[in-house]
Amino acid sequence: MENYLFYNFGGLAVITAVLMITGKSPITSALYLVGCLFSLAALYVLLEAHFVAAAQILVYAGAIMVLFLFVIMLLDLKRYEKELPGKNMLQKVVGVFIVLDILVLAMWKIAKFWQPPAGGVPESYGTTEAIAKVLFKTYLLPFEMAGLLLLVAIVGAVMIAKREL
Repeated sequence: MENYLFYNFGGLAVITAVLMITGKSPITSALYLVGCLFSLAALYVLLEAHFVAAAQILVYAGAIMVLFLFVIMLLDLKRYEKELPGKNMLQKVVGVFIVLDILVLAMWKIAKFWQPPAGGVPESYGTTEAIAKVLFKTYLLPFEMAGLLLLVAIVGAVMIAKREL
């Protein structure tokens, strides 16, 4: 079952990545990127890295995609509105594939929930608390530096945007 899900989500990630690169419209390319990011999050779930999967969805598929769409809207790319013929059928096939994958993954997780754990892994392994301890004790300085770098980038982007208006 895990091999089936791995190949399914891996194939979906590759397909949506190729569609993202070959797409003519920036909006549809951004949506294909969201599909690819969700597929990667599903692969993280298969690896039992639930925190990384949640961060993948919240940070990349959520926040970063909002920034991408904001830039696309600022650029006002009207010339790319023409869609390829037959692309709607491809979108429907990818949509059905995604829904089926989500249903299979949900059934697999429910079935796995009812089985006893294999054991051998510490109770706190991979939890948010364990990650927070490492992040805020061992890697506090790099974490704060990354936050400062993001703040400087945001202030710089606002200054550049104000200058052009």
